[in-house]
Amino acid sequence: MALVSIGVAGASGYAGQELIRLAARHPFIRVTTAMASGSTDGARTLPALTGVWDGQITPLSLDQLAAETQAVFMTLPDSVAAEVGPALVARGVRVFDIGGTFRLHDRTLRHQWYPTTPDLEIPVVYGLTEHYRRELVEARLVACPGCYPTAALLALRPLIDANLIDGDVIIDAKSGISGAGKKPSERTHFSECHGNVAAYGVLGHRHGAEIEQELRQTVTFTPHLVPLDRGLLATSYVRVRPDVDDTAIAATFASAYASSPFVRVRGDALPEIKHVVHTNFCDIGWKYDDASRRLVLVSCLDNLVKGAAGQALQNLNVAFGWDETAGLS
Repeated sequence: MALVSIGVAGASGYAGQELIRLAARHPFIRVTTAMASGSTDGARTLPALTGVWDGQITPLSLDQLAAETQAVFMTLPDSVAAEVGPALVARGVRVFDIGGTFRLHDRTLRHQWYPTTPDLEIPVVYGLTEHYRRELVEARLVACPGCYPTAALLALRPLIDANLIDGDVIIDAKSGISGAGKKPSERTHFSECHGNVAAYGVLGHRHGAEIEQELRQTVTFTPHLVPLDRGLLATSYVRVRPDVDDTAIAATFASAYASSPFVRVRGDALPEIKHVVHTNFCDIGWKYDDASRRLVLVSCLDNLVKGAAGQALQNLNVAFGWDETAGLS
C-alpha cells in the first residue's frame, strides 16, 4: 500500500506536536510537510520529537501544502484556518481542522463566535468520530470537535438520541492548562495556575454553542482551568424520564459504543483523568438515583489526544477506510 502524504499546518503548538508524534508512527501515512502558523515564522526543529520525527517546521505555504500532501491537519488560528482550509479543499486536499473555525452550522452563531469564517459551498462534517463515521467516508473538510464538547457529547449524545433525558442539562468541566494553547497569557502563567482552580467563560464560552448544536437543546456549560498539564474531566447532571432505570441507561451506552474502540464504558466505576492521559480513550461512568431520577455522568479524556490530535487521526483513519485504531493503539 502506498503511503498517504500528510501535512500539519500549525505544527509548533501542543496539538500540532502531538499530531506529528502520532502520525510519524502511523503505518499508512508519511508526514511530508510540517508548517508554522504564519508565513513569516522561521524554520525550527522539535527537540522533543528527536528520533520520532526529525524534520523541520517551515513557514506556512498554501502552495506547498497543496503540492506535497493528500491530507492536511490544521491547528491554526481561526482567521488563518478560515482562509487556508477552503483553499486546500478546492485544490483536492482533504482537510481535518482541529480548531473551531468550521464547527458551527448555524450562520448567525458561526459569525458570532468565529467571525472570520466564510460561508462555504462545500459540506463540513462534524468529526465526532463515534457518531459520524458514515459521513466521514466522503468528507473533504472535517471540523474536529473541541476537547470539552468531545467529553460532554460522548457522555450525553446516546441519552439524547434515545430520548432518555427529561429537562435541563448541566455540564461542569475541568481541563488542564494545555487546553488553552501554547501562547502564554496572564491566566496560564505558572504563578496564576499553580494551586488554583478557576471557572471561566461562564455563560459565554463558544464550546457551549457547539455542545448545544450537537445535543439539539440548551445546556448550562461551565469550564474550569485546573493545574494539570493535560487531561479533562466533565461531570454532566441530568434527570431522566420516569420510565428509565439504570438497566436502560447501561443498555443505551452499551449499544451506542459496542463498535467504538476508544470509548470505554465504566458503569458505576467513575473514571479519572489519570486513567486516560496519553491515550485516545474517553472513559464514561455514571451514578443514578432512582428515587429522584438524577443521573450524574463523568467522562474523562486527554485534551491533546482524544480531545484534539488523536481524534483527528481517528477521523483520518475512517475517512481513508483504514482500521480506526491505526496509529493510535
